[in-house]
Amino acid sequence: MLKTLILSLLTMLPLPFFCQGGNFHGMFTGTEKNTVTIDTVDMVNKDFRIRKPAVSGSFYPSSPEELTSIIEGWLGEEYPDTSSRKPRAIIVPHAGYVFSGEVAASAYSRIPREGSYKRIFLLGPSHRVGFAGASVDTLFSYAETPLGRVPIDREVGRTLVEKGNGVFTFREEAHDREHCLEVQLPFLQYLLDEVPPIVPIVIGTERLGLLRRMAEVLEPFFTEENLFIISSDFSHYPSYEDAKSSDLHMAETITAGGLEEFLHALSDIRKMGFPGQDTAACGACAIAVLLSMMDDGGKDSFEVEHLMYRNSGDSPYGDKDGVVGYNSFAIYASPRDKKEAVKDVSGESGNEDHIFHFTPEEKRGMISAARSAICSALHIEEDEPVRPEGILREKGYGVFVTLNLGGRLRGCIGRFSSSDTLYSTIREMALSAAFDDPRFPPLSRAEALAVEIEVSVLSPLKKIESIDEFKIGRDGIYMIKGSRHGTFLPQVAHETGWNTEEFLGHCAADKAGIGYYGWKDADLYTYQAEVVSESDIESEE
Repeated sequence: MLKTLILSLLTMLPLPFFCQGGNFHGMFTGTEKNTVTIDTVDMVNKDFRIRKPAVSGSFYPSSPEELTSIIEGWLGEEYPDTSSRKPRAIIVPHAGYVFSGEVAASAYSRIPREGSYKRIFLLGPSHRVGFAGASVDTLFSYAETPLGRVPIDREVGRTLVEKGNGVFTFREEAHDREHCLEVQLPFLQYLLDEVPPIVPIVIGTERLGLLRRMAEVLEPFFTEENLFIISSDFSHYPSYEDAKSSDLHMAETITAGGLEEFLHALSDIRKMGFPGQDTAACGACAIAVLLSMMDDGGKDSFEVEHLMYRNSGDSPYGDKDGVVGYNSFAIYASPRDKKEAVKDVSGESGNEDHIFHFTPEEKRGMISAARSAICSALHIEEDEPVRPEGILREKGYGVFVTLNLGGRLRGCIGRFSSSDTLYSTIREMALSAAFDDPRFPPLSRAEALAVEIEVSVLSPLKKIESIDEFKIGRDGIYMIKGSRHGTFLPQVAHETGWNTEEFLGHCAADKAGIGYYGWKDADLYTYQAEVVSESDIESEE
């Protein structure tokens, strides 16, 4: 029954999932350039072939120096130290670099410079031909860009063909002049001293049965030693504001849900009928393969971090009328200790009071991180911030920062997961709560001196099928219905005195905008929070 439902939802989508290239989609600079089709075969000997670049000079610079310079601008001195945690997969856009390069770079910045991947799988949609399956390159030995050559793992490609029972083949026309995988290579060449062999896969179908079969064949390779790069842009050609609504809803869905939720979201957006919109995700086929592998491995085994959103209207070369949207994500294996913490709060270990145990120094460090970030932004002199120690130096935690002024809410922004350190995430969320909460004007200098700060450190999201799994006062709620979503932190129940139905009803009506009883047919997720407030620290001192 579920398979039939998902298949029916998927077949409602426009055929195919392919991007349709507009002038802005591939343009590299404001200078007019002719797109020259370059021979894709360079015979060196009988068994040595080099795939020549197809979109060098249009989607990205053809000059090695210029190409290096533009990538260095995104991944140079500010490149974060992420060597302690490798992503299992990233989702990145594939438009011209002047439109989506910064968004793509935000995901590549999560890859440790020393790499240590055995091979890299690249999956993306075919933009030129449709066919029933996926084409994996088994012919060429290297792929070439202005930065040099990248080896292609033809043996793994042949293994996929052998085991795929027809779902994997090699079709030269699928790779010829295809840009969605090629534009990823310069980022890898810039970051890594030696790029490991790649496995280029171009998908030509949206049929769910074939996508799930691809996932089954690829799943043995979906391990810590390999990296999967999923190439996808998002909304195509709605207005600027409609694109934001569509693309951020897709981002929330990918971050929180699995394959079924993703397909429902695609269908919901289609039904909303944004004028001019062709698709909500041009690489939905590749994303579906990734989510299917994640579902098979267990949703709780992975964390998805939404890194950045932009659309072509944000570029000086684009306009606000018919835009293309770009999201980036990093997918990590869940740390074992965090999953154990979730078991603790569910009552299995008998401890329902705390999901984390912070030292007094760690608590002071959290508040100091938030306050120093806000004061620095407003050029207010503040005591030397506390040095981050202990849990503040760990990565992967979700955080909400709440600002209260005179007993009233003055800002609250958070995220459910992050690959940055807890210290960095608190600072980022503090700045967002102070200056980016759309419900309030930016925090003033006078308010900053009087505001009280509260930091909530979150456990991972857990999807529930019944409200019997929800416990008022212990659990926060996150609900998604169509393109709308909203959350209440666990402490809201203590502040309001609401019972379970009131808590869910007000979240549905006031935060998600789906009506008081809208939660009854929404997707529901719970999480827990360990709260550190400035007033508690001051009273302890």
